[in-house]
Amino acid sequence: MTVYFILKFLHILGAIVILGTGSGIAFFMLMAHRSGDAAFIAATAGTVVIADLLFTASAVILQPFTGGFLMQMSSTGTTEPWIVASLILYAVAGLFWLPVVFMQVEMRNLARQAVADHAPLPPRYHTLFRRWFWFGVPGFGSVIVILWLMIAKPSF
Repeated sequence: MTVYFILKFLHILGAIVILGTGSGIAFFMLMAHRSGDAAFIAATAGTVVIADLLFTASAVILQPFTGGFLMQMSSTGTTEPWIVASLILYAVAGLFWLPVVFMQVEMRNLARQAVADHAPLPPRYHTLFRRWFWFGVPGFGSVIVILWLMIAKPSF
């Protein structure tokens, strides 16, 4: 087994983790939100925050390193159009993902407070959820396109 193969495996694994946690987190948060149950939302958002920090953040940090080493080992230039597009989209995904992490923490805290106060979810929670949802569209969409670019390596 070569170093290149190991790096490629880790790079693909990182992409799978980012896509898997992204889609899983979106699904479970959406289902919890649709329930309207503050306790369910608080528990789900608590788990989502942990999963995002543990799994997504690890993969997000790993990807540039494995990708950079793979480029060096394969003599792929950083000016290849698909690499440039991937890096731009990676930045876009990050710019949308980072605020989402903070939104999830605040939604979790608001839901916990609603449970403790025996009160409905406050308007701020609903505003954050809508923002969270719409930030996910370009963030997750960017990751999907990056995956396609990694596989297709188009020359444009």
